[in-house]
Amino acid sequence: MPLVGSVGCPRRGPPLKLARRTQHPPPPRTIAPKCDISSPPPALTRRAVSAASLLLTAIPFPASSPQLPVASASETDAEAVGGSAAVLELERYTDQDQGFTLLKPASWPKVEKAGATALFQQEGKGSNNIGVVVNPVRLSSLTDFGTPQFVADRLLQAEKKKESTKSAEVISTGERSGHDSLTVYEIEYSLDSTRGGMKRIFTAAFVASRKLYLLNVAHSDTEEKPLDKQTRLVLEEVLHSFDTV
Repeated sequence: MPLVGSVGCPRRGPPLKLARRTQHPPPPRTIAPKCDISSPPPALTRRAVSAASLLLTAIPFPASSPQLPVASASETDAEAVGGSAAVLELERYTDQDQGFTLLKPASWPKVEKAGATALFQQEGKGSNNIGVVVNPVRLSSLTDFGTPQFVADRLLQAEKKKESTKSAEVISTGERSGHDSLTVYEIEYSLDSTRGGMKRIFTAAFVASRKLYLLNVAHSDTEEKPLDKQTRLVLEEVLHSFDTV
């Protein structure tokens, strides 16, 4: 009978205290937020913010980093005299450690720059360059972040917020299949900046092994000397060659 009395009594007052004690242990409370973070809606938001920060800072290679080269007066004069329509012979560059490969102009040497996984510059005109950035990310696929147009819009928003940017306009967006059916986004846009004048930017991005791979190809495209068709074809070939190994 005492057992029955003790069972009946908790149903009124004490049971609340007992119930709280059973729900109160710290382990369930600490585990619950982690489950919430990995649940689909919040996780996508956090992933988008993470990927966005990378896209907004890493993709616009020549424009976003003060350390990266911009066109100097001597470079502009040299281009006006000698031109930039010389045939660019391409060669394969592969980084097995980081897991990417691409074609690059054989005459563009690799240079070391902080924040760049790989950077190749045209000799005598470093503002014409090819840059690659690889960073860890919580995305499993680039499609988790958004469509190519969405990425392009975010990229242009970032460019337009910079004091050095005069204008920026998306020219085209698209996607293709890379190695093992990997989704690769490609974006082309024009950029007019006080840090290099008019440029044509070709960007490719993909996610593999929880890493965000970003390729940025920048080349001058002024009214006086617009990007010629031959050079454009070469740069597009570089863009399309960017892939995982």
